[in-house]
Amino acid sequence: MASDNKLRRTMESASLDLERFLPYRLSVLSNTVSTAIAQTYSTRYGLSIPEWRVIAVLERFPGISAAEVAERTAMDKVAVSRAVSRLLKSNRIRRNFADADRRRSILDLSASGKRLYQRIAPMLLRYESALLSALDASERQQLDAILQRLADRASHLGRAEED
Repeated sequence: MASDNKLRRTMESASLDLERFLPYRLSVLSNTVSTAIAQTYSTRYGLSIPEWRVIAVLERFPGISAAEVAERTAMDKVAVSRAVSRLLKSNRIRRNFADADRRRSILDLSASGKRLYQRIAPMLLRYESALLSALDASERQQLDAILQRLADRASHLGRAEED
């Protein structure tokens, strides 16, 4: 009990070293990688990062709703909604309604959306390969395992906060 109180007081009085704070570092890395990768498709194909993510998710999971896209990408529902609207206008995706529940819309890539995915995905895979070339095979396996453990833990901590 006394050690718990001491730890709590230490944590309350500690200053946050932002450059060493893992959530900040992961966010900066994610933004850096996403921005660099987006240069691959934004200029040439006029896609934003959220639009590409919607396309990529629909290629992998056709026939899901915008809410499910938001859930799978951890993107804000408003960002997904805007991306879906732009992709519908540009005929890169299609919207249909579920037979069982006409209020539920389902999304799929159109033929042009599929062609776009087939052009962009190989470029992004090359970028990923170049990025990961900084690590040897063992380090790549470790990184994958560590990322999975952190994702699982973050999910668990998020659920604990809800209780």
